[in-house]
Amino acid sequence: MWRSALVVLQLVVLGLPLCYLQDDNTATALAPQDCTLDCVRQGGPGCEYCRITSADIKEALGFNSIQEFGSCIPWPCLELLGEEDPEICQHYVQAPNDVKVESVHEPNPTSETILVSWKPSYYGIAFLRGFQVSLQALGGSTVACQLFLFHRNVSLMAKHAQRVYKSDPFPGLSVGSQYAVIVMALPVPEEWERFYISKIFSTRSCEEKNGLEQCKNDWYPKYVEVQQEGTAITVTFNLAPENLGITSYFSLCYANGMKKYTEITPNSSKNNTHHSYQLNDLQEGTNYSCEIAANEVDAVRRAFNVQVMHIHKEGPRTQFVTASLALILPLCLAVVVIIVVILVALTRRKPKLQMKICDVKPDIIRQYHDSGTQEEMVSLPRSRLTPPRLLICYSSFDCPAHVKAVMQLGAFIQRHMATQVCLDLWDSLSVAEEGSVAWHCRQIRESDFVLVICSQGLDHRFEPSGQESDDEEADRRLNFNAFSSNAAIQLIVEEVCRAKARGQDLSKYMAAIFEYSEETDIPTELRLVSHYRLMSDLPLLFSHLHGVALHRPGGYLKINNISEESFAKLPAGAALQRAIHEAGLAIGGQIHTSVEEGE
Repeated sequence: MWRSALVVLQLVVLGLPLCYLQDDNTATALAPQDCTLDCVRQGGPGCEYCRITSADIKEALGFNSIQEFGSCIPWPCLELLGEEDPEICQHYVQAPNDVKVESVHEPNPTSETILVSWKPSYYGIAFLRGFQVSLQALGGSTVACQLFLFHRNVSLMAKHAQRVYKSDPFPGLSVGSQYAVIVMALPVPEEWERFYISKIFSTRSCEEKNGLEQCKNDWYPKYVEVQQEGTAITVTFNLAPENLGITSYFSLCYANGMKKYTEITPNSSKNNTHHSYQLNDLQEGTNYSCEIAANEVDAVRRAFNVQVMHIHKEGPRTQFVTASLALILPLCLAVVVIIVVILVALTRRKPKLQMKICDVKPDIIRQYHDSGTQEEMVSLPRSRLTPPRLLICYSSFDCPAHVKAVMQLGAFIQRHMATQVCLDLWDSLSVAEEGSVAWHCRQIRESDFVLVICSQGLDHRFEPSGQESDDEEADRRLNFNAFSSNAAIQLIVEEVCRAKARGQDLSKYMAAIFEYSEETDIPTELRLVSHYRLMSDLPLLFSHLHGVALHRPGGYLKINNISEESFAKLPAGAALQRAIHEAGLAIGGQIHTSVEEGE
């Protein structure tokens, strides 16, 4: 029994320091005390954690540091704590941690008051002499500083790192604003870093602090209801409280690039809580994105959607027609049945006709079938969501007129043949950025079809000379661009040969010549793919691009304005015909000149 009592007594005695330690560590946060600077220097018992006022700073330093420097700077340690013991200000103390910002009660609805709390760091806590807290508005010049010092005889231990220290309140902060708070450990030797910690926080908004009904700048309609009766759209929303002084509102709706602005002025004498207004002239079957807000500067807008349904109207005439059809249809069916019965009876009584076998010439039969061919409307395949992408390659060694004819061909195909055309002349910026060969390689890879316009210039060889004048330099640049185009065509030729060797589909590649070129201008390798003569084979080119057949049993496909006879009726077709004619004259003149020079 005595042994058990002794064990209990030892546990109680050993547990006392632990209890004291826990009580000390979990003590409430320390708030600043009112003490004088002399009390801090002398180490009086009532100066454990003291606030130092600006008057004390001015008395110790002889000037107001904030007015002189424009910001909070670490105060000279020796000037404040005294110069009797210089070593007290020469040790490093690391920055505090666990900085928190909390809002305290502020009766003014337009401002906020905050309180800062923190814990000291373990490192250098024995030499800690106090803290300095500064607050500054982000993007502004407002600065507030608070200084807190321990008396000179205080020496904290590691267990005191769990203490929570508080600042004095920072009043008068703007609601809904951002601030930066910096907590600095003192003393601050010049050669050390990480002696402070900063935290950016936002004060409560007016809505969070006072409620939405008390904030004019933050108010917006929370209740919005949309109803449709016939073609009329009625919107009902809640009004702002009278104390905010908001008397007018506006509504803005968007759809298909159109805006519908409605100004709203409710009559508060009829209903001071809700108001209804109508949205007129809205298109049926359209979804509108709308906003409603108070008619104030920078007012918060409430978004809502309006879906205008289709209205099916039935007038008196429609009802009369419906009733008439209900009566006429049975009569019509009875008449049809009677006529069918009569025809069947007459057919049975009709004598059989004997058919004569006549010798008809084959030419007459062929003429009959040709005259019976029908024209029909054929829609393009809808499996493709976008138009086919066509890359046109050519040689510019021939003459500028030939290049112009290629450009006019691309414009005609893109405008009237439902095709997206890629041409280096239309994308000169990308060609200059990527390089001609790289640009052509990318377009060959990304295009659905590649069309090579063959001409005599494909056989031209680029031969640079030694010394060049300015005119020769310009000609050399043109020749280099033409050489790049021919190099791209050589890439296409290699792709065709590679696909042919692998047994792959060659329908992606096509070749074509204008009427002033010859079949021999088409390289041997490109004769493996489909090749056309323009403009006589223009319908065949259209059929290739869109995968539609021109002929089928009993009919053929007729495409308006896409034939050798009718394409010139269009403005783009007339420009293309004129360009082809001019290119033919220019190339014919070059051939004639070269023949004379040869002779």
